[in-house]
Amino acid sequence: MSLMPLSVLLVLAIIASHIESLNSAKILAMFPFDGRSQYICVENYLKALAKRGHEVTVISAFPQKQPLQNFTDVTIHFEKHIFEDLIADAPEPTISKWQELNWSIDFLSTPTRKVLEHTEVQKWLQNGVTFDLLIVEALQQEALYALAYHFKALLIGVSTFGTDFRIDELVGNTSPISYIPSVTSHFTDRMNFRQRLENLYVHIVEWLHNRFVLIPLQYELYKKYVRVNPPAPFIDVRKNFSLLLLNQHFSVSISRPYVPNAIEVAGWHIDHKPSKLPFDMEAFINASPKGAIYFSLGSNIRSKNLSEKKRAILMEVFASLPYNILWKFEVSELPEKPKNVYISKWFPQSDLLAHPNVKLFITHGGLLSTIEAIHYAKPVVGMAIYYDQHLNVARAQAKGIGLGVDFRSFTADQLKSVILEVLSNSKYTRRVEELSRLYHDQPMKPLQTAIYWTEYVLRYKGAPHMRVAAQELSLIEYHNLDTIVVLFGGPLLVLLLVVYMIKKIVTKKFTKNYEKVKST
Repeated sequence: MSLMPLSVLLVLAIIASHIESLNSAKILAMFPFDGRSQYICVENYLKALAKRGHEVTVISAFPQKQPLQNFTDVTIHFEKHIFEDLIADAPEPTISKWQELNWSIDFLSTPTRKVLEHTEVQKWLQNGVTFDLLIVEALQQEALYALAYHFKALLIGVSTFGTDFRIDELVGNTSPISYIPSVTSHFTDRMNFRQRLENLYVHIVEWLHNRFVLIPLQYELYKKYVRVNPPAPFIDVRKNFSLLLLNQHFSVSISRPYVPNAIEVAGWHIDHKPSKLPFDMEAFINASPKGAIYFSLGSNIRSKNLSEKKRAILMEVFASLPYNILWKFEVSELPEKPKNVYISKWFPQSDLLAHPNVKLFITHGGLLSTIEAIHYAKPVVGMAIYYDQHLNVARAQAKGIGLGVDFRSFTADQLKSVILEVLSNSKYTRRVEELSRLYHDQPMKPLQTAIYWTEYVLRYKGAPHMRVAAQELSLIEYHNLDTIVVLFGGPLLVLLLVVYMIKKIVTKKFTKNYEKVKST
């Protein structure tokens, strides 16, 4: 029998490898928050997995308008939009950090409950349904992480804002607090002593709140709806992650350490192929000789909820500018709207920022918006409202791509001055163009990177070789606190004993001398 040529064998091996990499996986994705931007972050990724032949079931509040092949929606409904009154109810800077964290409990626990109580999920749990892969939003949804055990699934986490110590813990990553600020802070990676001290304090408070309030609350939800004891302590069960996909990139944020299974994929939500704008929108943008400005508070914060005072300030400033303004406004009428303002309940933001005649993006500082601004090289004016927006605006200013105003207290003069400074000083545009080049210079597109590592984890049964041992360590073990006590505890006790004995001898001698002097 003749032997097959080596070249043919190589070709067949490559084809076989390719076929293996495309084996269909049964994937369950859980993105239960009612913030549209959080789902936008992963929508292209989930669709791409379905397009590659994987059977994708998605639990979210945003089902597809048109059916997609290999893509099944399980829709959750919210009685009210959690962010509806956010502008009015957002915590003032004067409240304590602990109170601020308590304020976020409903936002974090309601989506978990919505998933666990869903009839479809309950049916899966009762019927022993299994999945190959569970993809979850890694935002303090511990009870959902633990479902990977019940579904016998590998576990991938997606973080829409990057990482913090809570997310780090899931894969044994580290975020040195000496130069990585809390995600809720206004600091950059260059902190002075006071800022590092505050960052340490915030880190401790956030860790205590997470460990003794939020995780126990998630465990209670788990016990109520899953009703099966986990195979290990809940604190450990929730950490069986094979991979983290982080909506971040060092060109957008800061250079920092990551373990092998924490992968940056910032910008994976961007289509990369800007579509043509609607005719009236295109005409409005091109009608201004100086160009246009785009203003949006994002998909969660609603301009219609702004106070009359803030709306009046915004309209006064916009009317005074020699630019046309596109304003995302959630109702069809805006009384006394200036002629150079175009309002719409929705804008194709990515397509809009790609337009060469859009010169400035006034943004709330959401990470998706910040990434899109850098992707399309548009300078920004930021007005952060809550959570990581303050950090994103601070970074934008530190990187020189824009300026910020205080959302709670800005005046018309302040806002106009900042807008004109960014538009008239070319250094902001030059800097964002430079940053955009750095961001685009990657070996693979972010979405391709996410797909590659997702299928890598599937190919290698969770890729345990990527995990660091720290993923299995407790806080005490991770920081070597037990060994430090043993190593230094004995000598320290001896030292304290010596000090105590010296003190007793000196005191006794002093007392003796004192009594002697007193008697004379």
